[in-house]
Amino acid sequence: MQIKKPQHLQALRELLAGTRYLLCVDLEATCDEYPTGLTDELKPEHKLAVSRHEMETIEVGAVVLDLHRDCKIVSEYTSFVRPVLNPILTDFCKRLTTIDQADVDGADSYDKVRQKLDDYLSPFKTEGLIWCSWGDYDAKQLAMDAVRNRCEPMLADLSHTNAKKWHWKILSCRALALRLAVEGWGIEWSGQYHRGIDDARNLGALMGEILRAQGKISESSRPAQERL
Repeated sequence: MQIKKPQHLQALRELLAGTRYLLCVDLEATCDEYPTGLTDELKPEHKLAVSRHEMETIEVGAVVLDLHRDCKIVSEYTSFVRPVLNPILTDFCKRLTTIDQADVDGADSYDKVRQKLDDYLSPFKTEGLIWCSWGDYDAKQLAMDAVRNRCEPMLADLSHTNAKKWHWKILSCRALALRLAVEGWGIEWSGQYHRGIDDARNLGALMGEILRAQGKISESSRPAQERL
């Protein structure tokens, strides 16, 4: 894949300088859809089982890239999350995500998953960790979930960057859905689309390819103490 705007790739590398790990995150959430054929004029009269502002995280998928080891995926984390506003998944949600009702019924609460994820990430934080997602939706969703659950958002202590934005800046292209971006780079999609862990794995593969396009993060970009 040809890099159209190398200055933006350099800017991404500079953002990650001094950070050893990049966490690639994808969420799945409760959702619903309008009936097929419903016109825009009639949509306001149709109540969705789950409106956009009522969506809740039901799966967290994350993979860790080691930027000092050729941007390879070195670890991963996944967990279902139990929704509280709309605990019964819609048929549309189950078809889209392949997540079953039993998966969320037996899951931990948002706050409990937040604590477990924080414990999992603790070793990576000591050497520098930034998280990314395909767009800003994931960060906003985690913040909304935290308000409802009266707790801190997941990943609140980490800096976030928008991988989708970096992709279109570096390639000088329109913003793409994750699968189109992955396959457009020549990477074969792996797993189930719209599953948190599978989307996170594919996002990690894409970010690794982007960061390796002009070589991995160089020794000179690491903090001096790490080069001793």
